[in-house]
Amino acid sequence: MSKAKSGKRLTTKNFIGYALGDMGGVITFGTIGSFLQMYYTDILHISLGKIAVLMMIARIWDAINDPICGVLIDSQKPTKYGRFRPYVFWFSVPLAIAFVLSFIKIPGLSENQYLIYAYITYILYGMLYTAVNIPYGSMASAMTDDFHERSTLSVIRSLGAGFGSAPGQILLPLFVYSTAVDTGAKYLDAGKLQTGIILLAGFAVIIFFAFFKLTREYIAPEKPQEKEAVSKTVKDLLKNRPFMALSLASMMLIAGSMYTQSVFNYLFKNYYEQPGLFSMVTVSAYIPMLILMPFMGKLADRFGKKGICSFGAIFAAAAFLILYLIKTPNPYVFLAVILLSGFGLSFFTLEVWAMVTDVIDHHELLTKRRSEGTTYASFSFFRKLGQTLAGVGASVAMAAIGYSTAEGAIIQSEAVNKGIYNIATLVPFVMYLVMSLLLQFAYPLTRKKVADMKDELDRKRK
Repeated sequence: MSKAKSGKRLTTKNFIGYALGDMGGVITFGTIGSFLQMYYTDILHISLGKIAVLMMIARIWDAINDPICGVLIDSQKPTKYGRFRPYVFWFSVPLAIAFVLSFIKIPGLSENQYLIYAYITYILYGMLYTAVNIPYGSMASAMTDDFHERSTLSVIRSLGAGFGSAPGQILLPLFVYSTAVDTGAKYLDAGKLQTGIILLAGFAVIIFFAFFKLTREYIAPEKPQEKEAVSKTVKDLLKNRPFMALSLASMMLIAGSMYTQSVFNYLFKNYYEQPGLFSMVTVSAYIPMLILMPFMGKLADRFGKKGICSFGAIFAAAAFLILYLIKTPNPYVFLAVILLSGFGLSFFTLEVWAMVTDVIDHHELLTKRRSEGTTYASFSFFRKLGQTLAGVGASVAMAAIGYSTAEGAIIQSEAVNKGIYNIATLVPFVMYLVMSLLLQFAYPLTRKKVADMKDELDRKRK
């Protein structure tokens, strides 16, 4: 069992540093989610069926890779800088390089050659992102064991993710499109996109270095676990109801988020013919987060994390159902309803990482073992399955409505554009409805149970 930090409280510098860790990751991850599929279809002209297979294979391997990474971390002896921080520092530059390579177009290749290149670069990026993200996420429970500080770390992490999404999802859409001379239609400009990607990669590395400088791990780690103990942890987690319910709900959250990032890009370019407005989707998602952030601690204390998150999920699902039913031709009405859905999703987005630490505590209480790396990696496995669901689902849905990836197909038919609207609203409704049901009926850690669990752990540790 890990040793508590003997009253050591986190400083403002520690909180800022931890937020920067997710900011650095989301700079690349959010851009990949928003632009990579469109880069494959509109610039490399890879068919949607082949992209769906690529996404499925790459992300399933990525999901398998997460527990492997967690096992390696938990079985290694900590360095003088801690168990988790050094990995973020070591792999940040390779991650930035893989990010840039993912958007480089080598002239003169065939579709199959571009596909092979996409496999290599996308899988490489996914593995390196895992090498950064798993230790980063695991680190929260090694920084503090205080209930309120953990909740604050979860909120501050979401804030960092919000700032991290701004360069790739708000600024990039404003200048990476050009206008075709003959038709006046907007299209994704490869040269502009690649310039933006290089700038974002350099910025991400700077952010990761600042994270390493400002954070610390205050809880003394256990000795490295034997492989048998790690294997037993994974098996126990699969039988752990709170872990499984939270993992599946989070899988739907990440699936819905990444699916809408990808499909909304097509929606604003083709259906609304205003691709620059795509940047407002991210603004609409994070404004509610900024508004709710100061109140999250009090809301969680009053209603419990489970209560506010399950309510928020059903609220978001209702917003997408309304959009599907009204079929608005006005992009600003669409964005206004997306803003409302953002209020609902913000509850879970802000509190999910605090709920992960609750699950880690619950597992420690059941098994008398504390395995942050393995538990977080197993949780991340399900989130990667959510990414797989989003990537494959977006490609399959776009193919089903007849979206053309042929070279020169800048303008899509009216039927295809209407289909884009339908899949952009109905699919997220289903995802968020399932997420709400999982949180409400399958996740058992209520506010009272979390408080009782912490008291019991304190007694056992003493």
